Amino acid sequence: MKITVSQENLNTIFGILAILFWGTTIAFSRSLTEQLGPLTAASWIFLLSGIWSCIYLISKPGGIKKTFQLPILYLIGCGALFVFYMVCLYLAVGLAFSREQVIEVSIINYLWPGLTLVFSLPILRKKAKITLIPGVVLAFSGFYLATVESGMFSWEVFKGNFQVNYFPYLLAFMAAISWGLYSILVRRWAGHTEGGAVPLFLLGTGLVLIAIRFMFPEESYWTPRVVLELLYMSVFPTFLAYTFWDRAMRKGNIILVASFSYFTPLLSVLITSFYLQVKIQANIWIACLLVIAGALLSKISIIDKAKKESPFK
Repeated sequence: MKITVSQENLNTIFGILAILFWGTTIAFSRSLTEQLGPLTAASWIFLLSGIWSCIYLISKPGGIKKTFQLPILYLIGCGALFVFYMVCLYLAVGLAFSREQVIEVSIINYLWPGLTLVFSLPILRKKAKITLIPGVVLAFSGFYLATVESGMFSWEVFKGNFQVNYFPYLLAFMAAISWGLYSILVRRWAGHTEGGAVPLFLLGTGLVLIAIRFMFPEESYWTPRVVLELLYMSVFPTFLAYTFWDRAMRKGNIILVASFSYFTPLLSVLITSFYLQVKIQANIWIACLLVIAGALLSKISIIDKAKKESPFK
């Protein structure tokens, strides 16, 4: 089925809304993990969002049928990447030894917009200019600086931080890779189809996290604030944002949405700093700007051959 201009524009707007919702993810998820534990918080977030989205899916005429008619590569491949990304991200946030390290972890996670464009070269067969190389270098310089707590450009300091608590950094980096791949493979394997399997992905993530949580019990402290934060996280940055993103990657203007996503690190740092009352060091601001600059340079390096049929292109 051919996508009309109005449909593409609407799906592009959905993608931008997803980015705005995601800007609040790190702040709220860290708050929840401090009170419930990383596995408990993540399992409840995804179990609830999976339930909301499956109810929505069932309420749509033919929703279940369309979902199971989707390509098997999309259902299994993208589903596995989705679950892997969520587990890595929430464990990275929860296992960070301080709120300051949460900021660093969030910047590393937001390497995914640049990686999405890099992966588009072999997978979507897009072409790139030579400026893609300095763009990637800038983005990874931000990754490096985000892990250097003192802001010094020193390999010894970088290595020291990894030796103290390297696991959250590693998880965040694996999350960035997996989400970049997910975003591109959704387009490759299901861009031509109707419907989506995000409700199943969300519910599957919740069930996987619950299984892991039973293997590693945690102490949790429930309060009215926890309930409100949990409801917010399960609806906006999870159910709505990932549903919107899936639609944008399959039927929206992928280049424009990816361009807006480059500013997610800055939005996330600002919201996290305000909500968790964390003072941001100079090196974190520089790291954030490097990631954004690298992603933007990578974007303009991609040669998009699509016809400019709308103001969104």
